[in-house]
Amino acid sequence: MNIKTDPTEFAGKRVLVSGGTKGLGRATVERFLAGGARVVTAARSITDSIEGVEYVQADLTTAEGGEALARAALERLGGIDILAHVIGGSASPAGGFAALTDDHWLAELNLNLLATVRLDRLLIPQMLERHGGVVVHVTSIQSVLPLPESTTGYAAAKAALRTYSKSISKELGPKGVRVNSVSPGWIMTEGADDFLETLRAASGGTIEDARQSVLDALGGISIGRGARPEEVADLIAYLASDRAAAIHGAEFVIDGGTIRTV
Repeated sequence: MNIKTDPTEFAGKRVLVSGGTKGLGRATVERFLAGGARVVTAARSITDSIEGVEYVQADLTTAEGGEALARAALERLGGIDILAHVIGGSASPAGGFAALTDDHWLAELNLNLLATVRLDRLLIPQMLERHGGVVVHVTSIQSVLPLPESTTGYAAAKAALRTYSKSISKELGPKGVRVNSVSPGWIMTEGADDFLETLRAASGGTIEDARQSVLDALGGISIGRGARPEEVADLIAYLASDRAAAIHGAEFVIDGGTIRTV
C-alpha cells in the first residue's frame, strides 16, 4: 500500500532513526526521506543501504555504540530535530520465565530500553538549547498485554520504556521538546517471521501453528491482520510533524483492535 506524502513536510529537518535498516525501522527511514528530511541511522552491519541516508556502523545495545551514533549525527547533520526510536526486538528462547537467564534479561533491557535512554541523554540536550525538538518512542502493546512464552523480558523492558517516556514528557514539554510514544501490536516484518521460527523450533510444529499460538495468546486481531510497517511509520511521522504540535505525553496504540479493553 502506498501512502501519499508531502515531499516538503520535513524539509530542513534532521532525523535520527534508531534501528533503521530493517522492518519498521527501515519503513520509518523511508517515510521521513519521502517527506524531505535528512536521515541518519545505525546498524551493526550495513548491507542494504538506502540512497540519501547517513549510516553509522554501531551496536546500539552498548554505550559505545550509542555514543558513536550520537557523535556522528551531530558532526554530519549539525544537530537532530527529530528522534524516532524504533530499535527493539527479542531473541530470548521459548520456555517461560525460568528459561530466561540474567544474560537474556540484560540483552532485552539493553536493546529495548537502555539503547533509547542513552541516545536521549546524548541528543536531547541540543534540542533543549534550541528550545525545540520531537521525540517518538516505539513501545509495544506487550507492555500491557505480555506474552509469557518467550517475551517476558521484552514486555517488561517495553513497559519500562513506556513509563520512562511519560516521565520525561513532563520534564521536557515546558522546555519546548515534545515526547510521545507509539505502541504497535503485531507488525508484519522480518523480525516477526524470525520470532515465529523461534516458536516453531521450540514446539516442533509448523510456522502456521506458531502464528496461531501467538494470535491465540493475543486473543486475536479484530481487523484480521497485523499492521504493515509503513502504516506504523506513518503514525510515527505524524506525531513528529507540525500537524501534531499540540500532542504531547501521549501513547498511540496501533494494534488492529487487539486490545479489547478501555
